[in-house]
Amino acid sequence: MGLIFAKLWSFFCNQEHKVIIVGLDNAGKTTILYQFLMNEVVHTSPTIGSNVEEIVVKKTHFLMWDIGGQESLRSSWNTYYSNTEFIILVVDSTDRERLAISKEEIYRMLAHEDLRKAAVLIFANKQDMKGCMSAAEISKYLTLSSMKDHPWHIQSCCALTGEGLCQGLEWMTSRAGLR
Repeated sequence: MGLIFAKLWSFFCNQEHKVIIVGLDNAGKTTILYQFLMNEVVHTSPTIGSNVEEIVVKKTHFLMWDIGGQESLRSSWNTYYSNTEFIILVVDSTDRERLAISKEEIYRMLAHEDLRKAAVLIFANKQDMKGCMSAAEISKYLTLSSMKDHPWHIQSCCALTGEGLCQGLEWMTSRAGLR
């Protein structure tokens, strides 16, 4: 009976889900955030600190924190972890040289107590670029199949056109309904 009541309550009440968008500098985090918000490309500059916007999908509210990805800012990412339900990791699919850094950062994050229940969406961005890695290649390199304690999904995308972003949001929305 309690489960039924909880599902009904969540249906009628607008729950808010905290999302942090992380990734290395120039991966496309801010472009993705504003594609979600306005469905258009906006001119961005490197994020110093964070941007925060509310995105509503099918009555599900996501409070999205886009966090700067420069090396000097990554040590402060943990100040955003409290109450985070979803991590969006944006990977530049053309940046083979720094994929190891992305891997280190995501596993460091997932080891943090505040993120022990967070679900992970990986956007393999810049799929429109010649020579980019596929989502399958990135998944293999990041050893996502060994990620057992966190639900995860990897999605190919192009932040400039918006291609693939809706599929990622749909995955998050379906996961939000389970919480």
